This record gives sequence, structure tokens and C-alpha cells, in this order.
Amino acid sequence: SLQPRKIEEIKDFLLTARRKDAKSVKIKKNKDNVKFKVRCSRYLYTLVITDKEKAEKLKQSLPPGNPMFLQVPATR
Repeated sequence: SLQPRKIEEIKDFLLTARRKDAKSVKIKKNKDNVKFKVRCSRYLYTLVITDKEKAEKLKQSLPPGNPMFLQVPATR
């Protein structure tokens, strides 16, 4: 299977999330960081954010109306 690709920059993640082949965006939160994952046809791209405020801002700026948008609750 293909390895997930790591994205370092928020702006790159947003560009990736807006691609035509981006199928879904998932958000995984834990106590240390927030992981944003975007599934494209070929790879799963992951962005890890340790700054909670930045993560919240990114959540607001994701393309709206994505039916595949899933919030994965944090495991306590």
C-alpha cells in the first residue's frame, strides 16, 4: 500500500483539500496535537498541528459542504 504523505504547511493542506480528487477530510484530535487527513485518489495526506488555535482556524477554513467530512472524537 502507498505510504501517507506528510504535509508541513497549512496552505499546502488547504490546496490539497480543494483538489478535485480529494474525497474526504478527517480530523483526529488528541491531547498533544490535531491531525488533519485528506484522502486523495492516490495518497492520504496528513498534516499535524500542535497549536490548538491554528487547528481551529484551519477547521474553519476547510471547504464547506464536504459530505465526507468526518469528525473523529478524541479517545480519552
